[in-house]
Amino acid sequence: MELHDVWFVLIAVLWTGYFFLEGFDFGVGILTKLLARDRAERRVLINTIGPVWDGNEVWLLTAGGATFAAFPDWYATLFSGFYLPLLAILVCLIVRGVAFEYRAKRPEENWQRNWETAIFWTSLLPAFLWGVAFGNIVRGVKIDQHFEYVGTFWDLLNPYALLGGLVTLTLFTFHGAVFTALKTVGDIRGRARKLALWAGLVAAVLAVGFLLWTQTDSGDGKSLIALVVAVLALVGALLANQLGREGWAFSLSGLTIVAAVAMLFLSLFPNVMPSTLNGAWSLTVSNASSSPYTLKIMTWLAVIATPLVVLYQGWTYWVFRKRIGTQHIAEAAH
Repeated sequence: MELHDVWFVLIAVLWTGYFFLEGFDFGVGILTKLLARDRAERRVLINTIGPVWDGNEVWLLTAGGATFAAFPDWYATLFSGFYLPLLAILVCLIVRGVAFEYRAKRPEENWQRNWETAIFWTSLLPAFLWGVAFGNIVRGVKIDQHFEYVGTFWDLLNPYALLGGLVTLTLFTFHGAVFTALKTVGDIRGRARKLALWAGLVAAVLAVGFLLWTQTDSGDGKSLIALVVAVLALVGALLANQLGREGWAFSLSGLTIVAAVAMLFLSLFPNVMPSTLNGAWSLTVSNASSSPYTLKIMTWLAVIATPLVVLYQGWTYWVFRKRIGTQHIAEAAH
């Protein structure tokens, strides 16, 4: 296996880790409007992800940086062609981070309600837009012989990509509801399980359609295996949720996301951005990669740094592993 193939796999792993982790905290942010009944319950939801949401975004920064260093032509074409949706995601992530930090800085109800509304929308929009972006990457876009995107913003809003956006939105909401049931006690825990059932059923219908469409267009035997794993894991997550096995439900909902993202990358390889104008103009792991020397240095850095990041983040989740409820929220915070 060539180093550019290795880095394609590593970037796929980074994006998979990001969607697994950021997926449930996007879901929790969406649930602040769909599940929480009052300010105390919204505070409970926010507190479930409070210690970890910023660590989850490290995976996005690493994935973006690795793409820039390992596949500069992919990075350039992607960020120039998808400029508006990626800018919208970036703005949402900035506002979302500010909202988490500023919400409790003042006691006025309007102040806190406005920041909570910001958390909802800046969780919902990226959850949808990431699916649109990756749908277009897998489907292919208008790339010319100079490996430059020559389409328009409206070309990105095609049925396949929009369906991908709905899949990530509903799947992340389901993932977040399962996580909420795992991390809370009391009435909110039971309601999270009920909402997870309905969100999971909608996600299942949309995801099966999207993955079958992907398999028909660009899949092979390996992607078919990933598709089957994703479907079985989602069914298992729904069953575990109904049985009250919240740890299993969360693990299986996470496996659903992992298998679905793996299927997209398996369908994409060896391309990194297919051209819909001419297959010979597609960006591939070979023609879009950096020099072997650059990839070699990056590999050594990844071998040293990655285990440290994983250990630290795992420790964070272990420290903040206990369930919380409204009884743990100080009266002044209500």
